[in-house]
Amino acid sequence: MLRNSHLIEALKKAQLQASPPDYFHNLSLFEGLYNEARALGVLPLKDPLEGIESDIRLARILNVHTTS
Repeated sequence: MLRNSHLIEALKKAQLQASPPDYFHNLSLFEGLYNEARALGVLPLKDPLEGIESDIRLARILNVHTTS
């Protein structure tokens, strides 16, 4: 267990602030993950609307609780 976890968090925050986001690097990462998902047969979805009922139900529950 880390004793000075706040120092680790401060270091992570400083590293993130020191390097701005790189659009093209992030795009290549996304494309690689997408191609891997296609190679594994996960994408494209066979039925894109499969499970939509449960998603709608969850969204309604969350919307009711966030607006209260």
